[in-house]
Amino acid sequence: MANINLQDIEKYFGENYVVRKLNLRIHDGEFVVLLGPSGCGKTTTLRAIAGLEVIDRGDILIDGKAVQNLRAADRDIAFVFQFFALYPHLSAYDNIAFPLRASGQSQSAIDIRVREVARAIGIEQLLNRKPSALSGGDMQRVAIGRALVRRPKAMLMDEPIGALDAKMRESMRTELKRLHIENESTTIYVTHDQVEAMSLADRIGVMDEGVLQQVGTPTDVYRHPKNLFVAQFIGSPVMNVLPGRLRVDGGRTKLFLADAAEGFDFAGPLPPQSIGAEDGLMIGVRPEAVQLARDACAGYLPVEAHLIEPLGAYDIVDLKLGSQFLRARTASGFVAGPGQTVWAHLVESQTHFFGSQSGSVLELSGNQHGARQA
Repeated sequence: MANINLQDIEKYFGENYVVRKLNLRIHDGEFVVLLGPSGCGKTTTLRAIAGLEVIDRGDILIDGKAVQNLRAADRDIAFVFQFFALYPHLSAYDNIAFPLRASGQSQSAIDIRVREVARAIGIEQLLNRKPSALSGGDMQRVAIGRALVRRPKAMLMDEPIGALDAKMRESMRTELKRLHIENESTTIYVTHDQVEAMSLADRIGVMDEGVLQQVGTPTDVYRHPKNLFVAQFIGSPVMNVLPGRLRVDGGRTKLFLADAAEGFDFAGPLPPQSIGAEDGLMIGVRPEAVQLARDACAGYLPVEAHLIEPLGAYDIVDLKLGSQFLRARTASGFVAGPGQTVWAHLVESQTHFFGSQSGSVLELSGNQHGARQA
C-alpha cells in the first residue's frame, strides 16, 4: 500500500484555475473521500494523482517519491471510473484478467487471482457473462475487480456508484467499505454525495472552487465546520443558517434569529465582541439541535409550525420565525400539523457562529454571560 502526499498542487485549464495550492497527505491504508459540488476540482485532483492529468505546479509524492513526471502506467495505481469502462466483447472473467495478461503473468496465476477477487466481490457466478448481460451494480463490481486484481499501491475511485439506483448505491457502499477493510488498500474516492462521504471515509476533504476547505473525520466536519460552505454542504437536511444578534436582557443573554421579535435564551460560549453587534453575525444550527416541546418550558420560545415533511423514522418541521424559517428534526408525528404552536430551544453546544462577510467560523471565548455578571 502507499502514502500519498500532495504538495501545493495547481492546475489550470486555459484561464480557469481549477485546483488552487492544494495540500493533502493520505496515509497508508486510509480511505479518504474528496467531497464537493460539480466543478470544484475533485476529479481533476484524482486524475492528477493517477497521471491522467498533468499538473502545472506542485509535487505528487507516492511513498516519498515524486511521480508527477511519471506516466500513469508507471505509478502502480488503479483507477475506477464512474461509467464502468468495461470491454464489451470480453466476459467478466476476461475483463478482470486483462491487467494481469497485459503484464505477462501465467494463466494459472491469472486464474487463481481472478477467482480470488471474484469471490471477494461476490460475482463468481457471473464470470462467464459479458457486460451486456450484467446489471449496473454487477458491471461496477467487475470494474472494481479489475482494479483490485493486480494489488495496486492505491485505489482511486471517481464517483463509482453515482449512476446506480438508490438501493444499489446503499448496497455498494457497504461492499466498498468491506473491500477496503479486507484489502487494507489506500483509497481516494471522489463524490458529490455527502451520504457516501460520511459513510465511507476515514477522513473527508471538502472542496469548493478548487480550494480544499476542510479536512477531517466525518464527525469532525459535521460537528465542527470551519466555514459556511462546509456547514451547509455536509448534512441532510442542511444546517439552518440565519442572520442573528445577541443582547443581554434582564441579566440573561438572548439570541435573536432573522427578524424575530423574541430571542432564545442562550447560556453557551459566545464569540468575542458579539453582544450588541448589529450585523456581521450568522448563526448555524442543525435541525437535530433545535429541540421542541409541546408545552411551554423555561428557556423555550413559542413558534408556529408551518410545514411538516414526514420521512418515516422522523419528521422535518419548518418553524416560522419572523419572515424566515427554522427547520427542526423531530420524532415522527411529534407535531400534529401546520399551524400548531410548539416551544423551541437551541442546543447551545451545537450552535455555530460565522462571520457574514468571511463565512469563517468564529472562535468562542467561554461563557461571556457569566463573565459579564462576575
